[in-house]
Amino acid sequence: MSDSGASIRGYQLRLLLILALINFVNFADRTVILPLFPLLRDAFHATDRELGSLQLWLQVVLALASFPLGFLADRLPRARLIGYGVILWSLATFFSALAPTFGALLAARALVGFGEAAYGPAAQSMISGAFTPATRARALAVFASGMLIGGAAGQAIGGIVGQEYGWQPAFYVVGVPGLLLGLLVFTVKEPPRPPASELVPLRQLLRVPAFLALTASGVLITFAGVSLLTWGPDYVVRYKGFSLREAGVSLATIGLLSLVAGVLAGGWVADRLQRRWLHGRPLAVAIAFLLAAPCVLWALAAEGKQTVLTAFFVAGFFMSWYHGPVTAVIHDMMPPRAHATSVGIYMFVTQLVGAFGPYLVGDISDARDLRAGLEVAVGVLVLGALGFFLTAYLVQRNVAGPPSAPVAPPQ
Repeated sequence: MSDSGASIRGYQLRLLLILALINFVNFADRTVILPLFPLLRDAFHATDRELGSLQLWLQVVLALASFPLGFLADRLPRARLIGYGVILWSLATFFSALAPTFGALLAARALVGFGEAAYGPAAQSMISGAFTPATRARALAVFASGMLIGGAAGQAIGGIVGQEYGWQPAFYVVGVPGLLLGLLVFTVKEPPRPPASELVPLRQLLRVPAFLALTASGVLITFAGVSLLTWGPDYVVRYKGFSLREAGVSLATIGLLSLVAGVLAGGWVADRLQRRWLHGRPLAVAIAFLLAAPCVLWALAAEGKQTVLTAFFVAGFFMSWYHGPVTAVIHDMMPPRAHATSVGIYMFVTQLVGAFGPYLVGDISDARDLRAGLEVAVGVLVLGALGFFLTAYLVQRNVAGPPSAPVAPPQ
């Protein structure tokens, strides 16, 4: 390998490692609260609807901020934008532990969402700029694995620390790493991107039929996925005989194994299918969600703890195929100088509308029971899978061929 090739490979690995670690912290901060719901219910005398609103407002703020911050990421240094965002959400996590009222906790969690919005579009744009389109889904899958491992770690920390020491210390534990990584990211060099003259008007992005179909499908998937993630730990405590510690540790363990294996497998399968068909990446996602839906229903209906965990394991494996390919599909259909903006639009719509999932499932739980609410989420998941089949059709109809481009050295 030439010195230039070795330099590019070393830069790619360092960039991907730092951004994946930040993604780890991102979702640890987001999910640490989930096993704490029983403690928060007692501490603040909160209803299920109010607990669901904690995720709702985090997602709403994340969505509202994603578009303008994604727009800025195509125009400003992305590493700086990421660094400021990571530091902001880490401080907000600390403030969550200090909340004297439920309203103060709600405000702190919403601020976590604002910090995270500065991160997602910019980080994914940097990865797509550093890797060739042919390997894009795999690189983004590694990035997404940080998110999934962090989500599992957050649940484990919430369950263990919450049961032993109460709900406040759990927020302190996950807040510290983010501050350190937020400072580290300022040292990362920017991957190359086209000149500002190639910036794309917003109206042009909204005229791509496959992008519109993908976004609509993402709304449904986000609604279902966030609902299952939010209420899964509480469901197994209330209906399946799990203790708070068991729910946090066991669901985190199967999440760590199944979701990471699934996201890496999904990135690999999507890139392989993309070599054969122009619509290979969205097709891989659609098939995976159709396989996941009956497994979630199996988990909800199962009686034994081991059966519940096995069913969630299989469901999580297939659901996590989504994370690497979906951004690769967006970047495949959009010009490089619109990568962050297009992801920001996608996150804005999917997170804003899909964020109502936990809230509505909590509402159904208060009116009937939690199982009925989660069964509704599974139905929405199936509709999202069908939407990805439509996306695959539109990609096949409108794209002339799979993109291919070399990687240039970092700036």
